[in-house]
Amino acid sequence: MIRGHWSLEGKVALITGGTRGIGFAIAQEYLEHGARVFITARKQDELLAAKRSLSSIGLIETMAASAGNPAEIELSVRACMERLGSIDVLVNNAATNPQFGPLMDADPGAVQKVWSVNLLGPLLYAQAAWRLSMRAQGGSIINVASVSGIAPTAMSGAYNVGKAALIHLSRQLAIELGPHVRTNTLVPGLIRTRFADAQIEASGDGGLASRHPLKRLGVPTDLTGAALLLACEAGGWMTGQTIVVDGGALQAWWPVEPSVDT
Repeated sequence: MIRGHWSLEGKVALITGGTRGIGFAIAQEYLEHGARVFITARKQDELLAAKRSLSSIGLIETMAASAGNPAEIELSVRACMERLGSIDVLVNNAATNPQFGPLMDADPGAVQKVWSVNLLGPLLYAQAAWRLSMRAQGGSIINVASVSGIAPTAMSGAYNVGKAALIHLSRQLAIELGPHVRTNTLVPGLIRTRFADAQIEASGDGGLASRHPLKRLGVPTDLTGAALLLACEAGGWMTGQTIVVDGGALQAWWPVEPSVDT
């Protein structure tokens, strides 16, 4: 059992998009540090598979819910409260990216979907968690953004703008919800996930890796240390911060399109 500032013993974490990639890795890390975990995602079969994989580590509950559906967001937060009793950590990880191409040619419906899931969804989850749990007992909100919200790319404008707004949403909530609720942003670079495989294969794994100062691409577990820091007492004096975990890519280059793990 992990004790001290790095422990999540007695805490409950709700993680959206938690069945694979970054969300799954964070769920596993939190379970290993003593938390009880509630994950949401759109696909029931992936939720069942994730629960089977993680249940040997600790207590995990799941519910099918879309971060783009306000009614399902409310239901999932209430379900977490009913089953696990609180929400101490909220990780807004679910995202989508159906818009590809110049914004001047973008379909308004695709842009609206991106912003609904990637920006409004995290706000609605934060509102529900605040009303039902965090206003009374405090907590930590972690919004998962992207380096493309800091350094934009040419063909995923709706995604980039939404992630930039998500970073600012964290700062806004930090001043509104303090001192008892901390809100920070975790910013991944290019991470090996199922969603990124095609992009990595097309661009050339070795070429992309060599352009990172750390000379490799990221994997989901590269994000878990920072996610743990933002959730536990070790990061207890951090709020409104933007933590970049990108292998140094922003220091050297960022010409590739972002990919997301939805």
